[in-house]
Amino acid sequence: MHCTLVVLAAGLGSRYGGLKQMEGFGPHGETLLEYNLYDAWLAGIRRVVFIIRRSMEQDFRDRVLTRLPAALQVELCFQEMDALPPQAIYAQDRVKPWGTGHAIWVAKDRLDGPFVVVNGDDFYGRDGFVQLTRFFAETGGETHAMVAYPLGKTLSAEGGVSRGICEVDPDGWLLSIREVGGIERVDGKLRSAVETSVKLDERTPTSMNLFGFSRSILARIDRDFRKFLEQHGAEMKSEFFLPSVVNELISDQPCAMRVLCSDSDWMGVTHPSDRDPVVAGIAQKVRQGLYPEQLWVELR
Repeated sequence: MHCTLVVLAAGLGSRYGGLKQMEGFGPHGETLLEYNLYDAWLAGIRRVVFIIRRSMEQDFRDRVLTRLPAALQVELCFQEMDALPPQAIYAQDRVKPWGTGHAIWVAKDRLDGPFVVVNGDDFYGRDGFVQLTRFFAETGGETHAMVAYPLGKTLSAEGGVSRGICEVDPDGWLLSIREVGGIERVDGKLRSAVETSVKLDERTPTSMNLFGFSRSILARIDRDFRKFLEQHGAEMKSEFFLPSVVNELISDQPCAMRVLCSDSDWMGVTHPSDRDPVVAGIAQKVRQGLYPEQLWVELR
């Protein structure tokens, strides 16, 4: 099954203090997105679309693209503030990005079949990519899916985090994604300092933006983004998020998105203090033989 990997790599990294998607975490300066690409390659994906900002293009080419194997088909797509539908009305002095849904919108003409979406600054583990490519092969690429992680494996030791808490029916279909902030482990238990009524535990299925979509989602994203701009385009901070599109989808079409569960170790960085644990986590996986010390050497 032909499948494209879409990497959301246009983030500003304001809380981290730099561009996390180009930060080296591996033994030889490998980025987290390179490990995702490596895992996607082993799962059978041979094409990737990177969504970046034009201002970072040269650095991205120098620091990331030069390291990748020639056999991987690579395309760049630019998420700019003015990359909008014709006649869109929006705040001209807005500086905040339009969000992850907009990122997919700008890439819609590059996608001709099923595709997998990942954040450019997270580490997902191989299992999620294998599950999604297998799912597409079994369903013909016509059904959507997402990979959920146990909440306990997605937390930060540096304080509370926001996570997409999933409600899943007994048959494995997604019912909703709810963004819950301030989640942390206190005295061995998980809780949200923001929404105290939400029941959370170590195994609560959590969305980390690892989605598998059939191409049919693109028409919905286009329609929903145009509607978003009509309602919020003049605002300075409102964002068009991919989970919002998913919630609208499953509200209109129950049993539209299958939930695949992975016990892989998710890793990510939000604050500068998150860096050392991620570096240590990657080093451990290299020692265990899960990844070569230098990615791509055998493929170049």
